[in-house]
Amino acid sequence: MNQTEFETELGEQGYSEVIDRRMEANSLNPEHAHDFDARLLVLEGAMTIISEGQERMYRAGDTFSMPAGCRHAEQCGPEGVRYLAGRRYPTSR
Repeated sequence: MNQTEFETELGEQGYSEVIDRRMEANSLNPEHAHDFDARLLVLEGAMTIISEGQERMYRAGDTFSMPAGCRHAEQCGPEGVRYLAGRRYPTSR
């Protein structure tokens, strides 16, 4: 998927915030959770998401989604990673 397609889908799915992020080579973001739904598109490099005892690597062009409250860790490889992150905040009922 390319960046334009990804940003169009984010808008259609109610993701109001899009952030261009980077992680340095071989860095680890320890286990945590977000108060928003996240959807990512890897632009450069690769990152591994560790959640519920499972590990999955995402490379340039890959996308993934994670619901608010899902505990996970993020680790990137020797070239680091650059990605777009869409955030969708829950609405009050």
